[in-house]
Amino acid sequence: MQEETKKWLIYSDENFEAAKILLESELFNPCLHNIQQAIEKALKSMFIEKIIPFIKTHNIMELKTILENNDVVINLTEDECDFLDSIYLPTKYPLGSALPLFYPDKVICNNSILLAERVIKNVKELLQ
Repeated sequence: MQEETKKWLIYSDENFEAAKILLESELFNPCLHNIQQAIEKALKSMFIEKIIPFIKTHNIMELKTILENNDVVINLTEDECDFLDSIYLPTKYPLGSALPLFYPDKVICNNSILLAERVIKNVKELLQ
């Protein structure tokens, strides 16, 4: 595994650990933001390792599609990508018209932690 790939995974792991701490503190918006970031960085680590041209985007669906077009299949459904893409901006900024159709709570965050855990594990298995 390339050193740069390892660095991206370290950042992904740090975002994931931060999300768990934030959930324990019932800080749901930053918890979800860190979950999205953990998954995004895990996916981008695949770009580095597979030498796929790197794009600047936070769109999980776009990242997943590019990976699939390069024969890298990630265990993420369309609905999960849509969910992750829907939480990126509203967890960072209080944008009125961009808020998702839900208010983050413990259940959503717990489910998102499980999603991130699964995706990060999937990426790490593909990198071995």
